Amino acid sequence: MITRRYGNLALREDPAPASAVQLEAQGYAHVTGVLDAGATAALREEVAAVFDASEADRPADQHGEFRHAMLNRSALAQQAIAAPAILETIEPLLGEDCHVIANTAWRNRLGHSGGRWHTDAGPHIPRPEGVAWPDAIPYPVFAIGMHLFLEDCPLEAGPTAVLARSHRSGRSPPVDDPVFQATPTYDGEGPVLLPAKAGDAIFFVSDIWHRGTPALGDFGRFFLQCHYARRDIAQRIRMTDEVNHLTPEAVARADTPRARKLAGLHRPGFYDL
Repeated sequence: MITRRYGNLALREDPAPASAVQLEAQGYAHVTGVLDAGATAALREEVAAVFDASEADRPADQHGEFRHAMLNRSALAQQAIAAPAILETIEPLLGEDCHVIANTAWRNRLGHSGGRWHTDAGPHIPRPEGVAWPDAIPYPVFAIGMHLFLEDCPLEAGPTAVLARSHRSGRSPPVDDPVFQATPTYDGEGPVLLPAKAGDAIFFVSDIWHRGTPALGDFGRFFLQCHYARRDIAQRIRMTDEVNHLTPEAVARADTPRARKLAGLHRPGFYDL
């Protein structure tokens, strides 16, 4: 666990909440009752209104399931992602000056198909298979994903599945391995499913192997997603061609793909898709 002291990171001496301890050790955590019923209902109504009043933000979102930059579009969303139960879980791992790097609402269609096994970012410390992370050093956490549920997400709705401790692997999931696809495991253990009630939040380290699971025909998911990261990691709320530190002249001079990346004009990635 860490804290920010005089501008630098230091080891945290105070005890951390059980949710932060589990998130560090297992790569995921489930916190119940982050919002009460009234606050959850109000947030659900406001987020639903954003969906109903807008089109999909990206052409790749063929089913209109996502709305990005929600803290810019909903006052209640901005308030919810700062809930005390959320901050006390993530700050011991990211520091008290951690910030939001992406904030997307999901309203999956009924019977959604889930997704492939992936990591949200990283692995931040890549290593070959067979090189174990030393138990004496807690694996550093650079970014954390959080799903705040606006309605119940039972098993039938296709909740997120994670492979515990895979955030320590230093590798991406072996998606081309047919054995893994048939029976995904890490360190001898299979997936953990994370169903939740409205108002609950689930957290997962960005390096963990995870996926959304397929839903039954009459079920979908509705939640507010937020990614938090250490202060050192850039925000991805808006794409770099919209928000950057460059003058128009500097943009014009960046006339090759490498020059654009070097100047900070990156192509969209996971967090800003």
